[in-house]
Amino acid sequence: MIKTRFTELVGVEHPIAQGGMQWVGVAELVSAVANAGALGFLTALTQPTPEDLRKEIARCRDMTDKPFGVNLTILPAIKPPPYAEYRQAIIESGVKIVETAGNKPQDHVAEFKKHGIKVVHKCTSVRHALSAERMGVDAISIDGFECAGHPGEDDTPGLILIPAAADKIKIPMIASGGFGDGRGLVAALALGAEGINMGTRFMATRESPIHQQIKERIVANDERETELIFRTMRNTSRVAKNAISTKVVAMEKEGATFEQVRELVAGARGKMVYATGDADEGIWSAGQVQGLIHDIPTCAELVSRIVRDAEAIIQSRLEGMLSPRRQAAE
Repeated sequence: MIKTRFTELVGVEHPIAQGGMQWVGVAELVSAVANAGALGFLTALTQPTPEDLRKEIARCRDMTDKPFGVNLTILPAIKPPPYAEYRQAIIESGVKIVETAGNKPQDHVAEFKKHGIKVVHKCTSVRHALSAERMGVDAISIDGFECAGHPGEDDTPGLILIPAAADKIKIPMIASGGFGDGRGLVAALALGAEGINMGTRFMATRESPIHQQIKERIVANDERETELIFRTMRNTSRVAKNAISTKVVAMEKEGATFEQVRELVAGARGKMVYATGDADEGIWSAGQVQGLIHDIPTCAELVSRIVRDAEAIIQSRLEGMLSPRRQAAE
């Protein structure tokens, strides 16, 4: 068993989290992650209304008695969702752990903390992590350039970002972006993190709510099968490479505005990818970790394998690299 400050903070067995994913973070997946001894997050904005979120939290509780959380991502929008109402639904439902992400979550963090809720804030840079720490969050999820979704604009990979953050962050920190197996967990711990956060890897599990053909597409893809869209708009997003993403990138190179690509990248089209299994229906998120995903296990099998392999690497491979003289001295 690998115990860290993060496992102690959120009360889980293993230092593994399943972060919020639009259209994916629902009760079936989150409860399976929780039952496997890891920490799953329902995605608040996947639910059409705050009342629907209340029902989804209750549904998840029916499936597990282990800790789980809710992700609340705050993004700029012409007509933003009622964030305060979603926040209240989380509080009133008795959720004890929240993952925040996006812009300026100060008001939300303060309100969650007032109700004794642990807040894990997801960031893509050291400066933003330090700002979140000053804001009073309980833990950081530091997101490297390899990740699916929004990797920020600094293009800093995890191998640099994780230790750079660990040098300065005092609160517990987990690492996001590019993690999918026991080797990654050991590497994250060695770099100064206290656990890993996985999205794409959990998409390719039995309990994941997405279409089987998309799960198989993730397994078939290698690490090159992603593209970065919205680069010219300073709102970079890493998505699975398909006909739509390739077209968007080409249009951006020709100077297209968001309005000109809006229909191609509409969230409703991305949702249809997961529902129909047509990988070219719309834009969908996937990270470079696709190159490390070779099967579709249950969440229990995946978490158990990651922890087992990590323990074996630590106990056998790494300890075996120490010279006999060094081992005797210690």
